[in-house]
Amino acid sequence: MAESIVIRVQSPDGMKKIFATKRETAALFLKKVAKEFGFSTNGFSIYLNRNKTGEIVSQNKSLSLLKIKHGDMLYLFPSGVPGPSGEVMDVVAPLASSSSSSSSSSSSSLSRGQSGPQVVEDEIDQYLAKQDGKIYRNRDPQLCRHGVMGKCVHCVPLEPFDEDYLNHLDPPVKHMSFHAYIRKLTGGADKGKFAALENISCKIKSGCEGHPPWPEGICTKCQPSAITLNRQKYRHVDNIMFENHTIADRFLDFWRKTGNQRMGYLYGRYTEHKDIPLGIRAEVAAIYEPPQIGTQNSLELLDDPKAATVEEIAAKLGLCKVGWIFTDLMSEDTRIGTVRYGRHKDSYFLSAEECITAGDFQNRHPNSCRLSPDGHFGSKYVTVLATGGPDNQVHFEGYQVSNQCMALVRDECLLPCRDAPELGYAKESSTEQYVPDVFYKDKDKFGNDITYLARPLPVEYLIIDITTTFPKDPVYTFTSTHRFPIENRDVLGETQDFHSLATYLSQCTSTVFLNIVSDFHLLLFLVTNEVMPLRDSIGLLLDAVKTSNEELAQTWKKSEQWATIEQLCSTVGGQPTGLHDYGAIGGPSAPASTSSMWSCRHCTFMNQPGTELCEMCSLPRS
Repeated sequence: MAESIVIRVQSPDGMKKIFATKRETAALFLKKVAKEFGFSTNGFSIYLNRNKTGEIVSQNKSLSLLKIKHGDMLYLFPSGVPGPSGEVMDVVAPLASSSSSSSSSSSSSLSRGQSGPQVVEDEIDQYLAKQDGKIYRNRDPQLCRHGVMGKCVHCVPLEPFDEDYLNHLDPPVKHMSFHAYIRKLTGGADKGKFAALENISCKIKSGCEGHPPWPEGICTKCQPSAITLNRQKYRHVDNIMFENHTIADRFLDFWRKTGNQRMGYLYGRYTEHKDIPLGIRAEVAAIYEPPQIGTQNSLELLDDPKAATVEEIAAKLGLCKVGWIFTDLMSEDTRIGTVRYGRHKDSYFLSAEECITAGDFQNRHPNSCRLSPDGHFGSKYVTVLATGGPDNQVHFEGYQVSNQCMALVRDECLLPCRDAPELGYAKESSTEQYVPDVFYKDKDKFGNDITYLARPLPVEYLIIDITTTFPKDPVYTFTSTHRFPIENRDVLGETQDFHSLATYLSQCTSTVFLNIVSDFHLLLFLVTNEVMPLRDSIGLLLDAVKTSNEELAQTWKKSEQWATIEQLCSTVGGQPTGLHDYGAIGGPSAPASTSSMWSCRHCTFMNQPGTELCEMCSLPRS
């Protein structure tokens, strides 16, 4: 009896205890396991470790020789593809050590692929998962007392999630990068055994049969947990960078000419942000402006029939939708070009309605993550706001909303307040919907932490700020130096048609065809115009723009499609060459019309036709 031992065997269906002896052979032990779990002798594999290392094979060696002791835990994996319960055996692979980061990443992907559909992460995520990520420091001449090859606490490499290091950066970093957060979860003694990246759910779990459905019944098994809002310690994107000032200036031109607010989608790519350990940067290469109705203090998005085509063209150009941008600008002094500074710590940074919109966009663009049971976690979709800064000039501020806010928006639990833009409101439960309690913590006048019910809710608990920058050396994905009209700006008299295309081509003096057609809005027009759409024949040109290959562009220029485009432009222009009807200002020489919008010569505001006084400065037209 002294040699009797109990071995625990964990499988996707749960854990069972197997009684054995120290001198028992591995072959006999495996037969007991097969009988206990109902497997055939070759229908499963047993390992000493959870990561499928140290397999126990059928042999005549005793358990004591295999270093199996009383109370040890072994791990059983079926040979076939496991069912949904196989998710219990899936764990986060350790990524902390640099020497095994690549192998652990692939092993975790393999395990995840066996238990569910294979998750394909973004290229930047795959790249950062293989990086060391450690923060290397030089030898301190004052504190280090060792040789050149030695290391001590003053010069040993730091982990990418070291908060003291991040707080001492200039400027300090409040949020660690998402991949640094993953390293923190999967580091330590347990190597991420109990770590999980689970999405928050505010809905009642379906399938509970012990009681009638809501509102007649609810239990602790199906009831969602209450949510206490906390500052998110990480962010999925650490920096937003516009490739050049031209992108932002062209977007702001709409507000400068009309005084109405504007919104657009940011297209670009995700790259490594080297200023923060394992950081991600969203680089903006173009802005697409969808159909919308804008006033001086509101925006309304309309249905966009070209949305799928724009996504397709952007993908062929190597770009993806990385976020959205909108303006909140109000002129303060038109003589010196200043704007009102209205968003600050004493008012608000984002309104509750804007937070809900950002949360909806982020839910539509989830971040693929192999470490989440759902295959996605959070979002890399960013929000950029063009508003007045402390110096009364236009500033670009970047934001994301937290994963908690995304869950509240996805499950329709958050509402804006009508007369307080800085406050949101957590819905109350009704007969149609159960809403869990939402709390947040604040300090009272004595410095004590007090928990409040989120009715109402200050939206700063939901916001993550992101630095928005412009490079010292501008970068141009689209190299055209001339401006083709931007889509959906008919209210300005800027239309995308073959008349404007003829004007654009007449202005281009470059002999390099690639530089002429390398314009995002021009390429969209060539694909989406109703006269001669080139959706099926423009692939070669898109490849040329993507790879900056002039030879490919010249090959496409010789096609019948471009010859037809040139013929249409010459027909619209009225001359075979299409050059003589256009003046130096880039427009057709036509007499001024009273039925078109006119620009005030005092403040440059674009006024509606039929008016004699400027709507902005109230000065006469003449």
